[in-house]
Amino acid sequence: MTDAKIPTVETQMLIRKPVSIVFQAFVDPAITTKFWFTKSSGQLEIGKTVTWEWEMYGASTNVLVKDVISNKKISIEWDDPATQVDFEFTALTESTTYVVIKNYGFNFTGDELIQAIKDNTAGFTTVLDGLKAYLEHDIQLNLIADKYPREVGDLA
Repeated sequence: MTDAKIPTVETQMLIRKPVSIVFQAFVDPAITTKFWFTKSSGQLEIGKTVTWEWEMYGASTNVLVKDVISNKKISIEWDDPATQVDFEFTALTESTTYVVIKNYGFNFTGDELIQAIKDNTAGFTTVLDGLKAYLEHDIQLNLIADKYPREVGDLA
């Protein structure tokens, strides 16, 4: 649980699918790769460390699964330096789920902290947008891949 005094990124989205489907989209990499990372070494299970990859960027991170409460919450530790991420799932009706993502435990201050909060807020918002499009409309928007296309680097 996060403390109000701790800098915390928080993003949220209503997904018009049952909580079991939305929860599974984060646990099962066969689904998650449709809207977030491109490759994973396995499903999320308590105590397990998996590696997530974004092949288009040549980037990866290790993810330590701290807690999984079926259809309610997933807690992980990731990145370097490590931060905590909680994915919280609330069934509003039988066919709608409210997802909240909280990221906290940043080891930065000043401008570095502000940049980390901006980057993570934008990143997790993009993840939720892609999740919504995929689960509700079966559309892969490629939001993560298109956020920083290689061609933009050629403009610099």
